[in-house]
Amino acid sequence: MTKDMTEGNALRLILKFALPLLIGNLLQQTYNLIDASIVGRFLGTDALAGVGASSSVQFLVLGFCMGTCNGFAVPVARDFGAGQYERMRRDIFHALLLTAGAAVLVTTVCALLCPQILHLLSTPDDIFDNAYSYLLIIFLGIPFTLLYNLLSSILRAVGDSRTPFMFLAFSAGLNILLDLICIIVLGWGCAGAAIATITAQAVSGVSCLIFMIRKFPLLHLRREECQVRWACIKEMLIMGLPMGLQFSITAIGSMVMQSANNGLGSIYVSGFTAGMRIKQFVMCPFDAIATAVSVFCGQNLGACKMDRIKKGLAEGIAIGVSYGILAGFVLIFAGRTLSMLFISSDMTVVLDAAAKYLRCMGFFFWSLGILNVCRMCTQGLGFSGRAVFSGVTEMIARIFVSFVFVGKYGYTAICFADQTAWISACLYIVPTCLLCVRKIAERMEAYQQGMQQT
Repeated sequence: MTKDMTEGNALRLILKFALPLLIGNLLQQTYNLIDASIVGRFLGTDALAGVGASSSVQFLVLGFCMGTCNGFAVPVARDFGAGQYERMRRDIFHALLLTAGAAVLVTTVCALLCPQILHLLSTPDDIFDNAYSYLLIIFLGIPFTLLYNLLSSILRAVGDSRTPFMFLAFSAGLNILLDLICIIVLGWGCAGAAIATITAQAVSGVSCLIFMIRKFPLLHLRREECQVRWACIKEMLIMGLPMGLQFSITAIGSMVMQSANNGLGSIYVSGFTAGMRIKQFVMCPFDAIATAVSVFCGQNLGACKMDRIKKGLAEGIAIGVSYGILAGFVLIFAGRTLSMLFISSDMTVVLDAAAKYLRCMGFFFWSLGILNVCRMCTQGLGFSGRAVFSGVTEMIARIFVSFVFVGKYGYTAICFADQTAWISACLYIVPTCLLCVRKIAERMEAYQQGMQQT
């Protein structure tokens, strides 16, 4: 069930690998959309605002967890591509060890600081209780989020993007069912939406673990491989922490932006929440393509195949930009219609706010195809530290717009903050990625010359 991506047509391999990822991401976002739709339709726009008021801090914390897990999988992909299976299993052991420690630490800190976080975000008083109950339960489910994301990252590193999709699909259906039960039948409000989400994540993670134990003997750890090696821990942290911090640093800018938006009132919070849900959904192909390119480049790095790395990067960018242009047209012309998934047609002011956010974003959506692919390729080649500065660039851009322009231009400035961040990050990551590819090529050439001389 593993897949060697060091041989065969690069474009076909990337697309075939990305397809289950894309469907899985779409399913995940679908149950996020349905979650928000049920909350907005059955509990009202104030409850929807309560769920969305903390979306940036959720992205910060959960993004750190997901980014770190993706980073832990980089050495796994490299060693799998090189055929070093014993070393690959040592990588997996240390990834599991570090993830368990992170689960305890991050869950404890976030749960204790939950009220302070919401006050920091300037959460309006009329939605504070809903926001607190929702966010606290999401934080308590962090161990399940980490479990699923680590296991799925490991499976993707060895070329299997289908198995994570299978369990994600099951959990998506379960989440929808639990949403209906917890919110409509049991009347648990925003807390019910959060309970449904973490329960679905738990089922997905545990199911994936059981399946790996039964069906992937290549990944079974042996006793001699389960020994703590500080060199392995250091390598894992070097790969994992920058990728986790990249998500978190990006989210800090989003938190500042959301705090500025929260100060504009619950109408704009509701409109922004609906727009964000739609944005997250249409961004799924970018994530799938970029992850496929990252794994492709990581495996070919282990196999020392430079031409395939360059080809995978170029074709990944072309696919990403093409999709971004198409999706941008949809956001520009159909944003208001899509927003009605969450907002009643009589809430015209809120609908106008959501449609404006999506319309402004659509004109620059293509830039995410360049940003995500170049960033993930840089990470897949082992330059996580350099890739993290693209997140720093995004953070600075969002903070600048929030502090300098929101006070003067209000919600209009919010609608252009993301685009400013994307373009700024592209100006950094594109030359950085090309430089990293060049360095890898020089290393491979030097290695091959050394082998010839010996």
